[in-house]
Amino acid sequence: MKKTVQLYEGKAKKVFETDTDSIVIVSYKDDATALDGLKKGTITGKGAINNRMSNFLMQLLEKEGIPTHFVEELSDRETAVKKVSIVPLEVIVRNVAAGHFAQRYGVEEGIVFDEPTIEFSYKNDDLHDPLLNSYHAVALKLADKSEIQHIKSMAFRINDILKEFFKSKNVKLVDFKMEFGRLPDGSIVLADEISPDTCRFWDLETNEKLDKDRFRRDMGGVEGAYEEMYRRVFG
Repeated sequence: MKKTVQLYEGKAKKVFETDTDSIVIVSYKDDATALDGLKKGTITGKGAINNRMSNFLMQLLEKEGIPTHFVEELSDRETAVKKVSIVPLEVIVRNVAAGHFAQRYGVEEGIVFDEPTIEFSYKNDDLHDPLLNSYHAVALKLADKSEIQHIKSMAFRINDILKEFFKSKNVKLVDFKMEFGRLPDGSIVLADEISPDTCRFWDLETNEKLDKDRFRRDMGGVEGAYEEMYRRVFG
């Protein structure tokens, strides 16, 4: 499998065409952004950590019956994935009040919900990814009703699986963002990544933050947090 043309470069990844039509190669970068792109920096080594951790977790989910875009890990930073058409929704499952949720609704960080909650954002940088509900998503033709129901069902199942896995690693899965993609036959699979960039991870006992919030909030110890999550996942 050979890289050919670069298709896209985002905040954290580059995507390349290959000599196989149905496969693209994702290359993870060390670049970091926050606050809607206003804060920029580098987290040394995070590209390799995010790539390997995401691939491991995608394979874990596949074993539990969740279809993903994962095909093959090619190197520390590069992975072959199925070419999908991304559903332009960011899907966020929250188990604990934190981040924007706590700010938006004026609640204290750390409150554990009786049951997980879900929210959607319109994946559109120009509009700053505004929140929307399922009716808005249908009206904007981002997805149809059956697709949204399927995505919700998958998202909560993914949350159940990951919550239990991370609990076994002494980590609390506070919340996380997912993206989904359509294959050529219209079926929906989990895409993008699962990593300290897209998840909030807190130590189960101390609530120490082990994710990108350390970069967002200038807390220091960013590389150490990513490395600690890598150690916990891979033992």
